[in-house]
Amino acid sequence: QVRLVESGGGLVTAGGSLRLSCAASGRTFSNYAMGWFRRAPGKEREFVAAISWSGGITGYADSVSGRFAISRDNAKNTVYLQMNSLKPEDTAVYYCAARWRPILAILKNREDYEYWGQGTQVTVSS
Repeated sequence: QVRLVESGGGLVTAGGSLRLSCAASGRTFSNYAMGWFRRAPGKEREFVAAISWSGGITGYADSVSGRFAISRDNAKNTVYLQMNSLKPEDTAVYYCAARWRPILAILKNREDYEYWGQGTQVTVSS
């Protein structure tokens, strides 16, 4: 089992940047594929970005491609989401998720993940 704790959320004006972190504890972090999801008010939780357990493959939702970057530091048991050129529509609670060595490198469906953090709020003002 793994425990996930997100941090780094906050209030930022449009065009600004934030970096989210997700610290993992428990089983060997390097064996987990990781993902970021978000849930805006009144909407379903949606995929944002994912990274393979090896770290060599990443995937993004179309809405954030070119603006967000996911990375991981296995020595620190942490996955990051660098968010640039933020827009008001990026406002949401952001969650990180983990799945033990899946067959697929990138997981974009929330049902594919086993573990979730508690979320961190990101608010982008116009």
